[in-house]
Amino acid sequence: MSRSSCRRDWRGAALLTAAALAAAVLAAGVSAAWADDSHGAHWSYTGATGPEHWASEDPAFAACGSGKHQSPVDIESAESEELPPIEFAYRPIPLTVADTGHSFQVNAPAGSGGITVGGERYELVQFHFHRPSEERIHGKRDSMVAHLVHKNAKGELAVVAVLIHQGGTNAFLKPVFDDFPPKGKPEQSVSGATLNLEEFLPQRRGYYTFDGSLTTPPCSEHVRWFVLKSPVEASPEQVRQFAARYPNDARPTQPLNDRQVVQTRN
Repeated sequence: MSRSSCRRDWRGAALLTAAALAAAVLAAGVSAAWADDSHGAHWSYTGATGPEHWASEDPAFAACGSGKHQSPVDIESAESEELPPIEFAYRPIPLTVADTGHSFQVNAPAGSGGITVGGERYELVQFHFHRPSEERIHGKRDSMVAHLVHKNAKGELAVVAVLIHQGGTNAFLKPVFDDFPPKGKPEQSVSGATLNLEEFLPQRRGYYTFDGSLTTPPCSEHVRWFVLKSPVEASPEQVRQFAARYPNDARPTQPLNDRQVVQTRN
């Protein structure tokens, strides 16, 4: 092998290593933004560290107070348009439930599938829950909501919100809710058990969509939101299971400002 070939191979390997490191940092950043409060400023949903104080808790949280495209929102009206369907293609993931200190969350390893919307592919990162639902539809909140967080190759986020209406027992949620980690334990795994989010989704998958933000600090904007119109159900006992640890982990709705919400025709 020539000396110039060695240099080319070395440079190529270095570029691949740098790309891999960048991808790892990006994935970690997405998870941290939606997950753990073990580092940085403390925040909560009530009192002196509640949502109205998030912006003053840490300079990194400034968007929580100054952002103009914040989430969640109250969807009072929406223009109907011919929008592309959300193509869901998830794969089974291990049943490991984490307690982030603000919610219960299931993290998805690489290769867990994701969604495609209008040719744009987003990979599943994690899903977590809020009670009551953070989103309002015509002023009304539902019992809970699940936020399915995805990112594309550019690191841009897309969140699918699945509203949860109190009703019958939800078979998909049962192993998740039955295996919440005990208080003080960061996560709990069930050996050999898996979850497939395809089994959680409603049959009708029309949606509302708008430009928004993370609903937790640092409240970063330019998040693509899809709120499914059709809810799924969870039993009163399942809602109580969640509420026993997190009775209220929902940010108040934020002004729509200059944004427009659009919806599918179905």
